[in-house]
Amino acid sequence: MRIMALDLGIKKIGVALSDPLGYTAQGLKSISAKGTAGENIEAIRQIALENEVTMIVVGLPKNMDGRPGFQAEKARDFAGRLEEALNLPVEMWDERLTTVASEKLLIEAGVSRARRRQVIDQMSAVLILQGYLDYRVNRNNSGRTNR
Repeated sequence: MRIMALDLGIKKIGVALSDPLGYTAQGLKSISAKGTAGENIEAIRQIALENEVTMIVVGLPKNMDGRPGFQAEKARDFAGRLEEALNLPVEMWDERLTTVASEKLLIEAGVSRARRRQVIDQMSAVLILQGYLDYRVNRNNSGRTNR
């Protein structure tokens, strides 16, 4: 079971993949978002096929008060088109502050400004996916008791 996450940006789409067991997220790449939605979906389809993806998580832009942000409707529309075109389950995941957290992590790691611009969307996709994976593990473990 491999899960892909997408951070939908205006210029780039960050892509991250889970390990085969679905515990950890790794950045894969950023793809240009300048094409049409159909072109972007086709690029994502190729990545999904190459990596045997069974599910996709798309970042949902929300405001700090929890309400859907300015780009939320576009993200939902894209996710729906993606689900239909790839015939894979697609879930939305709150992406609040992922770009800020990504920037901070990259700065702390000593990544240059130019390199940060190249990988920020990919790193945001990693944070989206890791949050989702952690939620799944915690949800599955919440019904278990320690004996």
